[in-house]
Amino acid sequence: LGARPDRNDDRASRGHRGRCRDRDRGAGVTGPDRPDLRLSLRLNNDLPVAQFAALAAAAEDAGFDQVWISHDLFWRSAPVLVAAAAAATTRISLGIGIMNPYSEHPAELAMHAATLQELSAGRFLLGLGTGAREFLAWAGIDRPRPLATTRDAVLACRTLLGRGSPAVGGGARGPAAGGTPDLAGDNAPGPAAGGRAPGPASDQIGWQPAAHLRFDGPPVPIYLAAMGPRMLALAGEIADGVLGLSFPPERAPAAATLVRAGAEAAGRDPAAIDVPACFWCSVDDDPERAARPLAEKLAYYGPSISAVQLADAGLSPADFVPAAAALEAGDPAAARRLISDRMLRLGITGDAAAVLERCRGLVASGATHLSFGPPLGPDPVEAVGLLGRHVLPALRG
Repeated sequence: LGARPDRNDDRASRGHRGRCRDRDRGAGVTGPDRPDLRLSLRLNNDLPVAQFAALAAAAEDAGFDQVWISHDLFWRSAPVLVAAAAAATTRISLGIGIMNPYSEHPAELAMHAATLQELSAGRFLLGLGTGAREFLAWAGIDRPRPLATTRDAVLACRTLLGRGSPAVGGGARGPAAGGTPDLAGDNAPGPAAGGRAPGPASDQIGWQPAAHLRFDGPPVPIYLAAMGPRMLALAGEIADGVLGLSFPPERAPAAATLVRAGAEAAGRDPAAIDVPACFWCSVDDDPERAARPLAEKLAYYGPSISAVQLADAGLSPADFVPAAAALEAGDPAAARRLISDRMLRLGITGDAAAVLERCRGLVASGATHLSFGPPLGPDPVEAVGLLGRHVLPALRG
């Protein structure tokens, strides 16, 4: 769930193909102390298909409730990866985080969601968001009016999937007459350069949603990617869940507060919205080995992390420029040396005990869902095993 593809050398080479006992979707392994605690895993779509399926199976064996895969442009297709993971698992929920309404029409997004929900027997989760401006620009796609376009896409997908909008107050634009959301309205985006219409304006669709998309199965939960205050409030207004990185992870309660405010303004129950604390994690029995992949990831992404988020850690994007330059010059060892311990605190790294300590702090601050993101560790499959053996059971009871 990053703005760029991960360039770490993921080495998940061993398939964990054992199966867990049948459980309710998303229930996972729970203990008496935190039966409500959800735990998820996030992966990047630069993974080969077989490798992602193996990691999804390992996550299921470890007791995770959800596994998410990014859909960054120019890598592998997330819907195809999820289809492969659905065949390799039986219990774990499978999510795409995220797809965007600029490179794909909301009708196609809803088609992907409905088909994957059918294939996975009700385990699919749809993540929507604006998409990375940089990636879309590489494809020659403009990204106008991101807030309005994303809002319209969520409402369109809800209608196409037979759900409508949950928001009934607080200024929310619900479905128009006939069950169709107001996709044009005041915020409808105009055509992009070259005449391409990037957004889901209703005069470009000509649909009758109820007559065009039919499927049998449970409703598809829709998560909204959000980090800024306006998008977080929108998530509380119209989404089932929220996906957004926190730098450092301890910023997650502040984001949850904004989601809760958006839900309350729309007359919704904030407790019904899944708000995971999403963070980067790297775990290994050797803390020094664990730090290396996270340091490289921070060197690559650091200059593009929000200055507002970094300020809480006493850092700025400029602090990462030397490490990014070293990485670009082909010297990852130098890049790692330029990532300080303070910078590493933007994620969670160390052995299982150190990771558990930080995670317990997040739970103590009110988090009801912890989401572990890449690089995960020097060996991602082994890292998933370590989390499943030593961290998840301790967190749940």
